[in-house]
Amino acid sequence: MILIISMARPEDYDNAAAAGELKRKFEKITGTPALVLHYSEVTPELVDSLPVEAIFITGSGCPWPDVDPRKLDGVHDLMMQTQIPTHGACAGHQLLGFFFNATDWRQVERLEDEYTREMRPDEAVAIDDKCPGWFLENGIFRIEILAEDPIFEGFDGSLLVRESHYCEVKALPPGFTLLASNGNCRIQAMRHTKRPIYGTQFHPEAWTEKFQDGKRFMENFFRI
Repeated sequence: MILIISMARPEDYDNAAAAGELKRKFEKITGTPALVLHYSEVTPELVDSLPVEAIFITGSGCPWPDVDPRKLDGVHDLMMQTQIPTHGACAGHQLLGFFFNATDWRQVERLEDEYTREMRPDEAVAIDDKCPGWFLENGIFRIEILAEDPIFEGFDGSLLVRESHYCEVKALPPGFTLLASNGNCRIQAMRHTKRPIYGTQFHPEAWTEKFQDGKRFMENFFRI
């Protein structure tokens, strides 16, 4: 079973068609059933009771200050101990950064948006500009591979993948290795040095018929 941890707003979770689409996508490329749970429902005990072979933490359109850290305690405790291969994408990646960079997670009272950088004068403003003045990496971008890892099997130095983010992980967490980067965002991909926990600022799960690198990346993850 693949566990998909949805980072959607609680009020959006029941009507999130994207989660169902992602579920079918993963089931199609793996032949394995997938279960979608909201982050507030996840605990280590629940995951231990299920035949989970891989975990995927989704992105989110919700600003971090609107998220109650205490509702993330179950996912935090799971990440601190799990040996199950895990991949967090976009907000899921940033969540791993919060968890593993925190000195004492239980003392965190509020999460802050960590914006990429201020926009340059020559850069286009997004039509739906949710964060005026801040750079939005949105579209298909090339990511440069910096370190060898099984997740990059079949790639020749770089990959083209979907991006959609204003925020990023500013500091590589202790115990993680930087795997990939580009000129817009330094920590595009990272991995825990002792456990199969990956984070990507990009969205490999959002591959398209024309841009298939994300599909290969996800196939490599599920093979791991």
